[in-house]
This record gives sequence, structure tokens and C-alpha cells, in this order.
Amino acid sequence: MVIVLNSLASTEQIEKLKQELENYGCSVWPTYGKFQTILGIVGDTGKLDRDYLLSKHYVEKVLSVQEPYKKANRTFHPENTVIRAGSETIGGNQLAIIAGPCSVESQEQIVGIAQEVKAAGAGFLRGGAFKPRSSPYSFQGMQQEGLELLKLAREATGLPIVTEIMSVKQLEDHHEDIDVIQIGARNMQNFDLLKAAGQIEKPILLKRGLSATIEELLMSAEYIMAGGNENVVLCERGIRTFETYTRNTLDLSAVLAIKRLSHLPVIVDPSHAAGLWWMVESLSKAAVAVGADGVIIEVHQDPSNAKCDGQQSIKPERFTALMQSLRAIAHIENRTL
Repeated sequence: MVIVLNSLASTEQIEKLKQELENYGCSVWPTYGKFQTILGIVGDTGKLDRDYLLSKHYVEKVLSVQEPYKKANRTFHPENTVIRAGSETIGGNQLAIIAGPCSVESQEQIVGIAQEVKAAGAGFLRGGAFKPRSSPYSFQGMQQEGLELLKLAREATGLPIVTEIMSVKQLEDHHEDIDVIQIGARNMQNFDLLKAAGQIEKPILLKRGLSATIEELLMSAEYIMAGGNENVVLCERGIRTFETYTRNTLDLSAVLAIKRLSHLPVIVDPSHAAGLWWMVESLSKAAVAVGADGVIIEVHQDPSNAKCDGQQSIKPERFTALMQSLRAIAHIENRTL
């Protein structure tokens, strides 16, 4: 349920109404706007008297929310959410550009890439320290050492770091060191991890699962938000279809659908979607044109010798050229980088 309050509602009246609703066993999630306040109600709303609520002169509307996701629902929060991560933001008018290698390989590699992507205009550094791989024989990342190298790159450039966490234990041990915690596609429905992510205040970058529907992605975000952490960024990274030419099939329509259904920021990962470096630039441009709040792009100085996913990484000079194109497209859409 959503209760829309008009501008006549005083702070005292809002607090009194919240207390009444909580006495019925409901939890109340307010969104304060310039001209109205929206109260998102979660719980057994069947006990609430709709006519009684509408009898209050400051109550404008009482709406039912049919979708199973509540806090992620745009009805609860009509304005787009903007999430702060370090010195940067994700959502709103400015696009978030996240760039860096699939995995951290050395101090020289990660600091060098960080400096190059920052010079090109990126706002965030991505890099994997803990790597979930389909094969147990593939490079699994540098683990704790990789995270320490990411911190050195952050110190050298000031870029907030985005890296994946795969377990509750890793989250407990390392969340304070990371600016944006990525929960990967394979863990999108790791409900223990989602619940644990709901107990911290750090931004969570939640990737869509390989075969997940949009509603399933939003329900996973709901797990995090229900725990109290509303700093969730959704990521479309391609889904598994019958097509085998690309690594996955990039679903750009999901960006439009999610923005209609939810207030949360949505970014696109063209690198994992295509799995082919020569598609990354065009798909990045398409993502910005369709309204994504940012992109996360794999960049490596020597892709042919990368320890992980070199075939989908672009070189720093191509990333620099791509940023010029993205600025032009963003300008057309009245946005900035």
C-alpha cells in the first residue's frame, strides 16, 4: 500500500500517522518530496481501513501495490533514486562510468589502468579480486592481495572501487574496504548473501542472473532493501538465450522496463553481455541512448595476455575514444558524464 500525503501534512501529523500504521504491525517507508510525502506501507495492510485513512484532510490518495516487490517499486518512490558512492553518484542526470580489468593481476597493471581510465573520464574503478569462474581450474583471482592492490589504485587516483563479493564471510571481512559491492549474476539469488547485504550501508551493485526475469531481479533487490539497505544499483549484463554467437544476449529493453517499474538506478555491462571486445563500444553507446544510468566496461592494457576475459576487454586508447562518443550521446539525452 502507498499513502500519498499532500502539502498540508505537518511533521507532527506524519509522525502520528506513521505511529498508527506501525501499531497495526506495518512498517512505514517515507519519501519526502517538495509538494507531497509518500508513505510506503509493508506488512498486513488488510487490517487498514482505507476510508478512515482518506478521511484525513492531508491524505490525498491511498493506492494498492500489486507487485510482490514493494520497496523497489516506483509507486513507493516516484522520483529516481540517486546513490552516493565515495565522491561519485549513480543515478540522476550524471552517468556513472565504471571501468577497469576483469581481474586484478599486479600493482603495475591495476594502478596503470586506474590512471588511464580516470584520465579518460571514468568515475569508478572496477576490478575482480575474488573471481567466480565456471571452471575450477580457471584463474580465481588474487583474493585478499588483489583487494589490497585495488585499495592502492584508489589511493593513487581517488576513484571509488567496485569489486565482487561472493559469500557472507567475504562480505563481513571486506565490506569496509569496498566503495561499491558487486553481487554477481551467479549470486543474484543467494538469499543469505542478499540478506547480509541488507545489513550494511554500502551501495550494492546487483547483477541480473543468467536466466532471471526482471521481476526476479527486482525481488532480489527487495531482499537487500527489506534488510534496511536501500542503496541498490541494478545491472543488466545479458541473459542466456538459444543464441551462442555472443556470450549472452544483451536485453536493452530491460533498462526501459525496470525504469518504469522501479526507482532504482540501472546500469549496463556490455562486456559480459557480448563477450567480444569489438561489440563493447557500440553496445555501450546503445545503453546510454536507451536511458541507462551508466555502464561498466572491462579495460585491459594487454587483453591477449589477460588472466581473465581478455576477449571482451578493450584497450585504454579505445576506451578514451569511446568516452568522447558517450559524451556526445549523453548531451543529446540532456545528461552528462
